[in-house]
Amino acid sequence: MNSTNKLILPIADSMPKSHIPRELAFIAIGFAMLAVVMKMHWATDFMIFCILVLSFDLLYGYMGHLSFGHLLYFGAGAYGTAMWIAYVNANPFLALMAGLIIGAVLAAFLGVIVLQTHGASFALINMAFNEIGFFLIHSALSDYTHGEDGLSCNPEKLFGFIDLYNELHAFIFVLVVLLLVFCLLKILSRSPFGVIIRSIKEDENRVKFLGYNTMKYKWLTFVSASILAALAGGMFTLIQGFVSPGVINPFGNVEVIFAVLIGGAGNLYGALIGGVVFMLIKNFLPVFIPELERWVPFQIPQWEMWLGVVLLIIVFALREGIVGFIKQKWQHHRLRKGVS
Repeated sequence: MNSTNKLILPIADSMPKSHIPRELAFIAIGFAMLAVVMKMHWATDFMIFCILVLSFDLLYGYMGHLSFGHLLYFGAGAYGTAMWIAYVNANPFLALMAGLIIGAVLAAFLGVIVLQTHGASFALINMAFNEIGFFLIHSALSDYTHGEDGLSCNPEKLFGFIDLYNELHAFIFVLVVLLLVFCLLKILSRSPFGVIIRSIKEDENRVKFLGYNTMKYKWLTFVSASILAALAGGMFTLIQGFVSPGVINPFGNVEVIFAVLIGGAGNLYGALIGGVVFMLIKNFLPVFIPELERWVPFQIPQWEMWLGVVLLIIVFALREGIVGFIKQKWQHHRLRKGVS
């Protein structure tokens, strides 16, 4: 066995066996149940956020590159889609493709620059570009983006019969896209390409020593993650019919990072669970706190503070995320069962 196989095979062997159709059915049932117990349009928003979290997990969880500027590409997809509808034509498919192309071109260009750095420098230079994008949308290009007021758009029916303003149509459309993204990333993570980017996370110098062009693999991963983020942004615009500078605000990156940490980085199920848990906390705390104040004789601090407290507890109590914690308990259970 050559040295390349010695590097790659242990990582490949450590991956769980994949049963993609069963997993997709499980995810679909889970989100369908979520749509039953809450408003359907909330479940749709949850899924769009999960696509964004999956895209970030590809960059951070699989390749090990933490970015504070991933929302730049979400915003590029969102505004690219909205501006196509507002200024070119209302075809939602072409608008979504325009958003993806803008996100891809932007990532292809900036990726060459940001990937010259690593660690904290990589995280911060991405944040700097995100700040520039936010300024352009908010001020410099306000004649086209309408600045703080946001940009409204009214897409036609997708393929002539899918009305994205219909809650059921929007839910099914976003669910199908989420399943396709999950399937793509599942296949990618188990492919030789996926094994190499995991290997780069573990020891990039060793991968270089074995003759791989790590810059090429990192650039392709960066662009792929950015395109998926742009896809989430474009779908957000199509479903909402409106986009504002908030979608590209650099502070929004914290939400995506927290979601990945909650679920467990480097695990696709972790990205989905983390995305759902974060959105549940974010959406229900503002409702729960005012209700609680009715029953106590003092004023409770704003919900944002409690959001931070809850997230810190989850992250520090579950160092490997929710999925990592479950896997540890399951392995411990199997070990005890095997010993007995």
